Amino acid sequence: MINKSILRRRAKMNIAVLFGGKSSEYEVSCSSVCNVLHLLEDEKYTVHKIGITREGAWMLTRAGAEEIRSGSWERREDNTAAWILPDPSVGGLRTAAGQVIPLDCAVPVLHGKNGEDGSIAALLQLAGIPQVTTSMTSAANSMDKALTKLICREAGILQAKWKMVYSRALSDLDRVVEDLEQALPYPVFVKPASAGSSVGISKCACRDQLVKGLRLAAQHDFKIIVEETVIGQEVEVAVLGDEEPFASVPGEIVPAAEFYDYDAKYHDAASRLFIPARLEAHTAQRLQAAAVAVFKAMECSGLARVDFFVRPDGEPVFNELNTIPGFTDISMYPKLMEASGIPGEALMERLIALARARAFSER
Repeated sequence: MINKSILRRRAKMNIAVLFGGKSSEYEVSCSSVCNVLHLLEDEKYTVHKIGITREGAWMLTRAGAEEIRSGSWERREDNTAAWILPDPSVGGLRTAAGQVIPLDCAVPVLHGKNGEDGSIAALLQLAGIPQVTTSMTSAANSMDKALTKLICREAGILQAKWKMVYSRALSDLDRVVEDLEQALPYPVFVKPASAGSSVGISKCACRDQLVKGLRLAAQHDFKIIVEETVIGQEVEVAVLGDEEPFASVPGEIVPAAEFYDYDAKYHDAASRLFIPARLEAHTAQRLQAAAVAVFKAMECSGLARVDFFVRPDGEPVFNELNTIPGFTDISMYPKLMEASGIPGEALMERLIALARARAFSER
């Protein structure tokens, strides 16, 4: 139930931006949100920054970009405890002092668990506050790589061969490894089912590496995905919209490391991006159509980044979906949208408009 007063137009819209989070991707969130805040520096918005510490404490903060990026925002003495309550009659943010700040829209910049997994989407839905990201159900299904793969398989979307392992099964590790070796040829990728930013991922070319990869992935999730290796270009497509989504030009990643792991993404300047990707025009069009197909199959709304491999024959193979893609200095989503004619400020304006239109239709 949306609080109808939220949908009334104000002279300036109150926008809540949430960042940080009780997640292994806390630093990525803090880096992303600095760019999001810059894009919201517009006279039409009053921005309220809600930082969530690694321990899960919510704080309304006046911290600047450098404080947020470094993590020192948590130590500001003027931070105020504040929460979004799951009560649509509140219609906004309640501080510890009892003040209520009405909110017109929320922009969650929370990557990984306790944010991108549908938990924040659920809270905002209960609170009746429009949000630029996808719904609780879509977010939860999209965060879980196993569920994503099952849904996309039913939709006829091509993907790599894969197997799922529960961490509890590792008590009989020899049997698990034997089963995987019979099903998939080396090298394989081992991933936690519900972690982003390439956290906990290993490329394994032999049994010893597979055992280490399974143990590493189990540190991040109780569900583990093991996939065959696909030879081809790593390509990403940004998607924006609701019922009729728009797909950006594809962008290509050439990782500095053997694959695009966390360090290659955020710490190694030798990784290269090509926008647009080095593809034939008809292959780029196939990728855009495939990205929209994934977006629709997963019932996404707002925004998402869809990742593929492109085989040498031009066949796109679906890899992963991110419903709160990064907005760091090197992140592909905003770069792809800008290359497609939608610069950052216009992108945020469109996301907020989409969120409020969805809320209006759900009254």
